[in-house]
Amino acid sequence: MKDRIIIIGSGTAALSAIKAIREIDSDSEILVLGKENFYPYYRIKISKGLLDGLSEDKLLLNKKDWYDSNNVKIHLGHKVISIEPDKKAITLENGKTLVYDKLLIATGATNNIPPIKGINKTGAFTLRDLDNAFDVLNYLNACNTILLIGGGIQNLEVANILSREGKKVIIAEFASRLMPKLLDIYSSNYLKEVMETQGVKILLNTQIEEIIGDEKVQGFKTKSGIESACDMIIYSTGIKPNTEIINNTSININNGIIVNERMETNISDIFAAGDVSEFNSRTYGLWNVSGEQGKVAGANICGHANIFIPPIQFSLINAFGLSIYSIGDIEESIETNLFTQIDSENKKYYKVLVRDNKIIGAIILGDQKRAMIMKKLIENKTEVNYDCSSFTSINDFIEIIKDIK
Repeated sequence: MKDRIIIIGSGTAALSAIKAIREIDSDSEILVLGKENFYPYYRIKISKGLLDGLSEDKLLLNKKDWYDSNNVKIHLGHKVISIEPDKKAITLENGKTLVYDKLLIATGATNNIPPIKGINKTGAFTLRDLDNAFDVLNYLNACNTILLIGGGIQNLEVANILSREGKKVIIAEFASRLMPKLLDIYSSNYLKEVMETQGVKILLNTQIEEIIGDEKVQGFKTKSGIESACDMIIYSTGIKPNTEIINNTSININNGIIVNERMETNISDIFAAGDVSEFNSRTYGLWNVSGEQGKVAGANICGHANIFIPPIQFSLINAFGLSIYSIGDIEESIETNLFTQIDSENKKYYKVLVRDNKIIGAIILGDQKRAMIMKKLIENKTEVNYDCSSFTSINDFIEIIKDIK
């Protein structure tokens, strides 16, 4: 008798799992239950394409007929509300109960709602899924000034798009600089300067205390007492794994659903992957990690013993005419061996971090080719037995390292 594999969620972790399963097993029933009303799509493209019409066809990870041709049943708008592991059953919001042989929980995460007075007023939005994006678009035309709470990649991309459309954009960031976990002081300050020359107002060390307005957004007040008008707010202040469906079960949970290196939970035949999962005390919230975890989970659902190896961190800030790459571990310490090169004339910047004679991270501005080379060197744990300050240029660095290899 064929197994029934139920996948809860319809993001990249779910799709990667489906592909991995079908590479091994073409017969088992795969049933996907997605809370959203859309086929799996590129969530990371939402902010980039906010004003480009958000065509569902352009965003889809696979064409709709792909699921039929791969014998995958996908039910959209079907919210799962509970799991009964002892019965190998799940219950939907409509009251229907389904049984499974293997279960993958890939419910993703939800954007945090910051604890700000008035954050629920009309005109305050987050941007996590397509429904959020359509809500933002429907409200945006009547707005002139938009406050973006949080200075992460998504809000920077939104700021880029809105400022190009002639909107006045204000970014409020709690930290002392933009993106401190991804950029160093030089690259962060450079990004800030470029954004400000293009009309974006940036408030650092800023905590929004209150949203002003009767029923809808009319302005904001900071903890330091600054008040300013705005018509709309978009907040992006971190994520929270969607773990509600395992309430009242014995599935282990911390911040996310705890999994081992095979993406297995503590309950037999139940797996978790993507933003909802927690591996080695970490929830990643990264697109490429979700895909890799889904791939591992899918193979192991079929009886394999694949191991999840976290990929190196790779982030691209592509906005305001800049391309900034943050790769690997960019945290400096007293043991870090550093190479830096500022090429002001060509608007390029390079920083390479070496620790224990291994390249561990890099920040590169304006040079995709060398960013990709550096990514490979980091992935390969390339050895560097030199004082990095002795290198005269990034080309010198790369050529000598290649010769060593």
